[in-house]
Amino acid sequence: MTGLTLPPIGFGTAPLGNLYQPVDDETAEATITAAVRAGLLYADTAPYYGFGLAETRLGQAIAGNRDVVISTKVGRVLEPLAGSAERERHGFVDAPALAPVYDYSRDGILRSHEGSLKRLGRDRIDILYVHDIGRRVHGAAHDARMSELLDKGGFAALEELREQGAVSAIGVGVNETAVCLELMEYVSLDIILLAGRYTLLEQSPIDELFPRCAATGTALVLAGVYNSGILALGADAPAAHYDYAGVPEAIRQRTRAIERICAAHDVALAAAALQFVLAHPQAASVIIGLASADEVRATMTNIAAPAPDGLWSDLKAAGLLRADVPVPATTE
Repeated sequence: MTGLTLPPIGFGTAPLGNLYQPVDDETAEATITAAVRAGLLYADTAPYYGFGLAETRLGQAIAGNRDVVISTKVGRVLEPLAGSAERERHGFVDAPALAPVYDYSRDGILRSHEGSLKRLGRDRIDILYVHDIGRRVHGAAHDARMSELLDKGGFAALEELREQGAVSAIGVGVNETAVCLELMEYVSLDIILLAGRYTLLEQSPIDELFPRCAATGTALVLAGVYNSGILALGADAPAAHYDYAGVPEAIRQRTRAIERICAAHDVALAAAALQFVLAHPQAASVIIGLASADEVRATMTNIAAPAPDGLWSDLKAAGLLRADVPVPATTE
């Protein structure tokens, strides 16, 4: 990956863009400071997260610190909002009066990159991901968006930025596997950030995507390990989300079954969810979304929490984990 080495664990900044609830500036700065001090030296952000708010907060909190690897995303440009801003837009609360507009063309990619540099206060960014490309997000507009990226110079612009040394690696940051496989037919990706598709609740990417990445040397960053909160808060928590939305009943029931087995082994659901994803040997890094210094401390506790072999064997025996997925190497 062009000489770039990622720390095994990093942190995501969507919560610091006021995802679902407001976070004040002081809390955001304390969160980032605590994460860096804990050794989470990879920060992932995006213009979409709070419409520039997360990038700005990250840049201010780590100003002058060159030890932190930074990734951000392209595919949306931020335009002045026409009319008054509602308090919540796209799940972000009290965000700047800017509107995220999809643009995967050459001009859109370059404008997005330039805006991110300014908000982050940096002269370069380590990784640029193409954000939320794919049929899952764009539906009937998928082909047109792919054409912007592949035929109208979007991906070529990313390659030029890498060749110029403005970025170290280029790839995609998505919540689906199909578009990763589709893109890999046409372009070479240094890295893929896959959110929410390899978790305690779902392991389907090991069938095609993970082997393809191994064959092409494409690095994998795994994110969304709590599936938007349900695997951290629990199936019946009022604030729980799944895939950035409400929780389907089938997912709620499956989570309850996982919780029961975790409880039988005295392992917190969040600890099991995190340790499971960390155990995959193909993960170049695992990203955890953080909203407070307390969540940083809880994350470090969850990483270190004992989880006996029996937990994983029981989850597999119950059909809640695939039999062929790697699990943490632990002892009773």
